[in-house]
Amino acid sequence: MPYLAVCSLARIADTARRHAPSHMLTVISGDPDVQRPESVEPDHHLRLAMNDVFRDVPGLVTPAEDHVRAIIDFGRNWDRTAPMLIHCFAGVSRSTASAYMIALALNPDLDAMMAARLLRLRSSTATPNPKLVAIADNVLGRGGAMVDAIRSIGRGADCFEGAPFVFPVSDDHADQF
Repeated sequence: MPYLAVCSLARIADTARRHAPSHMLTVISGDPDVQRPESVEPDHHLRLAMNDVFRDVPGLVTPAEDHVRAIIDFGRNWDRTAPMLIHCFAGVSRSTASAYMIALALNPDLDAMMAARLLRLRSSTATPNPKLVAIADNVLGRGGAMVDAIRSIGRGADCFEGAPFVFPVSDDHADQF
């Protein structure tokens, strides 16, 4: 039963021990040391450099369509025999947006609002990066539904670091949506 395990940079080791992921998505800025879990082969780790911003800021890497397409393609190419670990620095914004977009990419008939509500139930701190969500909404042809759904759940609780959580992605979990 495939699912996404979402966490912060600091919680990778604990999350990997608990979930034994086969794939890992790193969405982070700069060049921090990211320890790839032993359960993840090097070619099953995608690392994308971007800042957690929603508009262009000089000197920062704004999330772009190529980032979103890479995330969606990585999700679609995941064999789903084991969980995928997704992390950013705090486990709050870029990682939660990535989990949301992968779930919707893998389930084209999934209602964006139901997925957003489940995201909020799974994480009180989730605040998906609005730029990533808007681009994914366009790439996936959702006509604004993803943007509206994420806007409807509002900003998550303030925190320095989000608590790790899991997010379902298969039709087997449709009842959770």
